[in-house]
Amino acid sequence: MGLGVTLAVCLVGMTGHLVEVEAHLAASVPGFTLVGLPDTSLAESRDRVRAAVASTGLVLPQRKVTVNLSPASLPKSGSGYDLAIAVAMLAGAGLVRHEGLARTVHLGELGLDGRVHPVRGVLPAVAAAAAAGVTRVVVPAANAAEAGLVPGMEVYGAHRLAEVVARYGADVVVPPDVGVRPGGLVAAHVRTDLGDLSDVVGQASARAALEVAAAGGHHLLMVGPPGTGKTMLAQRLPGLLPALTESEAIEVTSVHSVAGTFDASRGLLDRPPFEDPHHTATPAAVVGGGSGTPRPGAASRAHRGILFMDEAPEFSPRVLQTLRQPLEHGELVIQRAAGSARYPARFQLVLAANPCPCGLAIGKGLECSCTPMARRRYFARLSGPLLDRVDLQVEVHPVTRLDAMDETVREGTDVVARRVLQAREAARERLRPAGWTTNSEVPGTWLRDKIGHGRVLLRDLDAALDRGTLSLRGADRVLRVAWTLADLAGRLSPEPDDIGRALMLRTRGHGL
Repeated sequence: MGLGVTLAVCLVGMTGHLVEVEAHLAASVPGFTLVGLPDTSLAESRDRVRAAVASTGLVLPQRKVTVNLSPASLPKSGSGYDLAIAVAMLAGAGLVRHEGLARTVHLGELGLDGRVHPVRGVLPAVAAAAAAGVTRVVVPAANAAEAGLVPGMEVYGAHRLAEVVARYGADVVVPPDVGVRPGGLVAAHVRTDLGDLSDVVGQASARAALEVAAAGGHHLLMVGPPGTGKTMLAQRLPGLLPALTESEAIEVTSVHSVAGTFDASRGLLDRPPFEDPHHTATPAAVVGGGSGTPRPGAASRAHRGILFMDEAPEFSPRVLQTLRQPLEHGELVIQRAAGSARYPARFQLVLAANPCPCGLAIGKGLECSCTPMARRRYFARLSGPLLDRVDLQVEVHPVTRLDAMDETVREGTDVVARRVLQAREAARERLRPAGWTTNSEVPGTWLRDKIGHGRVLLRDLDAALDRGTLSLRGADRVLRVAWTLADLAGRLSPEPDDIGRALMLRTRGHGL
């Protein structure tokens, strides 16, 4: 009888839990039992492990093998426990030394030939192990660079099971590496091919709204006919945002690691991500989900960046309504029968929409062929509660020949990004005592207290409330935009003109 113990990590959402992997070999009828709430892919590890051990050149004794994943009450999924199970079994069989195993985390999927294949979520898993006091981790060679991003960890990247067990004293021949299986992880990275703001011709008012959105972290809706540059403007918004701080970069990289869209060879993701799901995307694709433990969707992959929804009224109403939780709270809580998962989702939402099915009902709408009912029905797909959470709502008109000839509005991304950075630094300094970083996070009560007794500043805002043009939530968001306008202008507090302009940006010019 023998007992081998080592460690693995169970990820539930972005939270990692240290798991003790115990392998018990008893003199009984040969068999293999895996306990500790494994899912189907994890339960299949017994066949992968047996084949991998045999391919390594080791022979397990004919014993009854019981593997326990503790805590047993925590649901576990995925193939990333294979390596830990194999090492614990070999330690229980006396084929490898026990020294150091109980304080070393092993992560990786095993192939039938003994190769160690990459798995998702290595960065948050290793970070959780480090937070629990573990200092050594063995991961697939393809994940070694990702694990090495966690400071203070001793990382060993293995191509084969033979390399791992040889380190623990097993008498095996380590074959030459024949490469790691392609696939398993998606070679992806934050998009950097989104162009420069100088590519946009004309659209001075829309460009100004884009700058305000970047400076304050505000959500943005652009309404206009096809071909006016709405998509081009949205794609250039990430370039206006400041680089991520170190803590933000770790957050974003961890999400992409769990989603399997992280290329560790490029290091931490230090630029705001940009996600633009197609309008046929399902709720699970946008907000996360799937069978078993939920996985992050586009909304979480856009954390600290941009979630762009082109042709927004074409999205399913179920998709649009699920965005209300992250817009309000900055995170997604996904409930499933197998458990719940929390993913960060503090993104900037950018919506682009045509005003009607034919797209020409802008301005006087003389060329529009849609009926009034068709116009109302089309735009009503964007519900009131969703639009009430969008700070900036602007109309984008067709570019005239005179606009195209005006070179004064062709500023590049670098020029505008410098102004955005200065405004963000001013806001961060003002909001530092309260723990916020951008104006979009600040509650309206705090903003009103900062304004003090200057109710004359809020005259236009009060009038809009009286007319029913704004809700109380909308009024708070107008105040946030006014503070951002003041930051861009280098003022210490908003002026009446800032309130008026913020109200105009909020109501597409229809609220004054």
